Amino acid sequence: MEFLDFLKQRRSYRKYTGEPVKKELLDQIVEAGLLAPSGRNIKPEELIVVTDPELLTQLSQCRKAGSQMLEGAGACIIVLGDEDKTDVWVEDCSNVILTMHYMASSLGLGSCWIQGRNRISSTEESTEDYIRNMVDFPKNLRLEALLSIGHIDQTLPSKEVTEELLNKVHTLKY
Repeated sequence: MEFLDFLKQRRSYRKYTGEPVKKELLDQIVEAGLLAPSGRNIKPEELIVVTDPELLTQLSQCRKAGSQMLEGAGACIIVLGDEDKTDVWVEDCSNVILTMHYMASSLGLGSCWIQGRNRISSTEESTEDYIRNMVDFPKNLRLEALLSIGHIDQTLPSKEVTEELLNKVHTLKY
């Protein structure tokens, strides 16, 4: 499959079967994320792989809205960045998440980026503090996002580049 065709078929999935994701598949997703580009190859990311259904249910409340799919997911990966290593940890961690999202899709799994940085949990504390209290990560690590992963319970249509999107492209000047 051509990469552009792959991108057209790639979607964010929010409904899963609840079936566990095999460790071998999660290992491949993590490996892909660790191979993502990083400014000056500093690699500030730290990943926490969660497969416990009880913890996934608790994590589904890490935001007021937009994280509930974790309750039915087979796994999630919490992506943290070490802000002491670089001031571009957000960008570097974003590369990691996107690469893992693509890898999950290439393996026939669904996934969805759940933004964590600068978000509020269902308990009115920051999403970062909510998750830190659950999985106990150090203060120098900052939450960027979570990636829900699971066997898809739906099929979404492919996307195409529309005229509206093409109008966002400018040549030489705006």
